[in-house]
Formats: sequence, C-alpha cells, structure tokens
Amino acid sequence: MALFDLPVDELREHRSASVEPEDFDAFWSKTLQEARGHDLDARFEPVDTGLSTVDVYDVTFAGFGGHPVKGWLRLPAGAAEPLPLIVEFIGYGGGRGLAHENLLWASTGRAHFVMDTRGQGSAWGGGGGTADPVGGAPAFPGFMTRGVDAPENYYYRRVFTDAVRAVEAARSHPLTDAARTVALGASQGGGITIAVGGLVPDLVAVAPDVPFLCDFPRAVTLTDRHPYREIALFLKTHRGRSADVQRTLTYFDGVHFAARGRAPALFSAALEDQTCPPSTVFAAFNAWAHADKEIEVYDFNDHEGGGPYHEAAKLRWLRDRA
Repeated sequence: MALFDLPVDELREHRSASVEPEDFDAFWSKTLQEARGHDLDARFEPVDTGLSTVDVYDVTFAGFGGHPVKGWLRLPAGAAEPLPLIVEFIGYGGGRGLAHENLLWASTGRAHFVMDTRGQGSAWGGGGGTADPVGGAPAFPGFMTRGVDAPENYYYRRVFTDAVRAVEAARSHPLTDAARTVALGASQGGGITIAVGGLVPDLVAVAPDVPFLCDFPRAVTLTDRHPYREIALFLKTHRGRSADVQRTLTYFDGVHFAARGRAPALFSAALEDQTCPPSTVFAAFNAWAHADKEIEVYDFNDHEGGGPYHEAAKLRWLRDRA
C-alpha cells in the first residue's frame, strides 16, 4: 500500500475531532479509586527458566474489580539494588508469552515488567493467561465493541485500569526503582502506554510505538483494516447507535490522555500503516502535553513500523532517562 494518509507537513499539524467529555477526569479518578479499594496483592513467584543471565518471576496482581491479572517480571540475574523499571504493554490479540521470551530490556540492566492483557493472548505469540470475567452487551467478535454501550461497561476501562495497577505492582517489588519508571509498548500496547502516561503522573518517560486507540473519529472512517473495522461492522448491524458508541469512545481516546502526558515521550509512526494510520498517531503526538517529545517516522513501512531499527532508537533515547 502506497502512502494513503495526509502529507507529512499536514500530519504535523493534525488535530483530532474527538471531543473530550466534561467528566473525563472525574470518570477516571472514580475508576481508579474503585480499583484501589481492592488490595493490590502483588505476588512474585520465581520461575525456573534455565536462563543464566535473567531471573524471571511469575506475577499476579489485582487489576480492575480486584480481578487477578498476570505478568512477568524479568531482572538481570543477581540484581541486588533497585533498578530502573520498564513496564511494557502488549499488542492486540497477544499475551505475556512464555517466561523465557522478550529478554531485551532485562539485558540492558533494567527491570522489565510485561503485563498480560485480560481476555487476549490467543491470536499470536506465546499466549496469555488472564481471563476477563466481566460480561457485556452484544459485541462484534474481538474486543473493540465489548461493552461499548456505555463508558462504565467498556472493555478498555478494565484494561487501562489493569495497566495503572500493573505499574503499581511492578513498583512494589524491592528491586525496582519507582522513581525511574518507563512505560512502553507497540500498537495496542502503545495505546495503553499513552493512557498510562495520562493517568500516572510520575513516569520518567513513555515510548508508544505506532499506537492504536487514538483519534477514533478519524480511524474508524479512514481504515477498513481490523481492529478499528470491528467498530464499523458493529454499527453496520446496530444502525442508529453511532452517537452512543462515539460518546463511549471519547473516554478512551488516546488524544485525551495525551493532553495529560507529563513525561518525555518518544512516539513512532509508519506512513503506510493501515492498521494505525499515521494521522491518528500524530493526533496523539501533537496533543502530548509534555514539551520534551519526539516522533520517529518510517516512510515506507506498514504496521511493523520501525521494528528493530526503532528498538535501537529507544535504547539510545532512554540511555539518559532511565
């Protein structure tokens, strides 16, 4: 697919048409307050992986509704003092994978916590192990329309709450330095990263790669690729529900979390990306509130974005931050 979205000079000026709800902050304050009414109950069980350079812990903590959420904590073997902490969120359909996977960040001498995504982990990778015990109204297969009838019921209310609690759980381990916490992830993980960046005030950096869940009004009408397409297919059946769905999505749009971003940020966008169109990524980047922000643009890439090239960019960018 050749370039299909706005020219780069227009991308750098693009703003989302999503209208922030007046009670956005109150909604999320209440949501997190309710979640914190449950004991975090973070448990770290050592795993025998056969690795000699990385120690791995099987983690369980209480997320939204007190529901158990899984994760992995990976530490450089033999770590004795608190380390800078990377908290990572996973792309759509994936899970935390297997204990021996994803060793890059622990190999840099940092602590690395990866959160399982509730109800997912069955589409690619090594799988996941976190159920989503909450039901909902009729939905198109997938996750984008689960509970989309109201913000209180929406699937990503649970996921974003889990993500904030994941940061709290990871910070509770004695070998992580809460004052040097970074959030990052790609695609859905990038969208979750932006939400966490708007909800957790004291991160030292965030790095959302080709982020999903941004600028819903444009994304749903610009691309016919899944997962955004799930929303259009839901509305194709549920005629006349567009206003209700659009209202729900405003509480979860990355552009509104970005307006609350209080940490330096490194974004990435790919100009041939039909899954997370570049204009939707730039909408969040342009809204990001912290002045120290950069975006890497990959001119001829689809949703793979910068891949290992962008991993190298993040390694360089984080060197002096965490």
